[in-house]
Amino acid sequence: MSEAARKITPEDLLPLKDYDQQRKALKANLIPVKKLRRVEVGPFATFYFENYATMWLQVQEMLRIEKGGDAQIPGELEAYNPLIPQGSELIATMMLEIEDEKRRNSVLMTLGGVEETIFMEVGGQTIHATPTEYEDRTTPDGKTSSVHWLRFSFTPELIAAFRDESQRVVLGLSHKNYGHMAVLSAETRQALAKDFA
Repeated sequence: MSEAARKITPEDLLPLKDYDQQRKALKANLIPVKKLRRVEVGPFATFYFENYATMWLQVQEMLRIEKGGDAQIPGELEAYNPLIPQGSELIATMMLEIEDEKRRNSVLMTLGGVEETIFMEVGGQTIHATPTEYEDRTTPDGKTSSVHWLRFSFTPELIAAFRDESQRVVLGLSHKNYGHMAVLSAETRQALAKDFA
């Protein structure tokens, strides 16, 4: 799996039997990659920055779980290929992780529209995240989903600033009920910079 690959094709996928044989090693190899691509912001928002490798594994897992064979592949690629960055962006899955179900439901009711308040500051400039092309993640009664997919679009100047270790990169949410920020570590920035062409 090349980091430069921007889309998963059917030819990239392993037959289920082969995947099952290699699954343990493939998942273990991805753990350190995913660790560098994980950013916690505040007490329960966690961002998982996606790439070709994370989405490839997700597609293989879905094929393994649902056992839909070749007929299932187009649907999985349609769902997960849009979450692979295309050279001038970062794409993240944001999870609002609250274990207690009752508390989770009450908190999610206070966070309607949270997906519109997510930003990244790069060298003093702000990039506002845009939700990816999925259905609305906040219901009409104001309850947000616990999972959001977000895109951060970069200009060439912002990519250069992101790569410049003298510049600070901050990930944050400015929702009235959840205002938190986190500075990205140098290791995470190095990992994410590989998503740029």
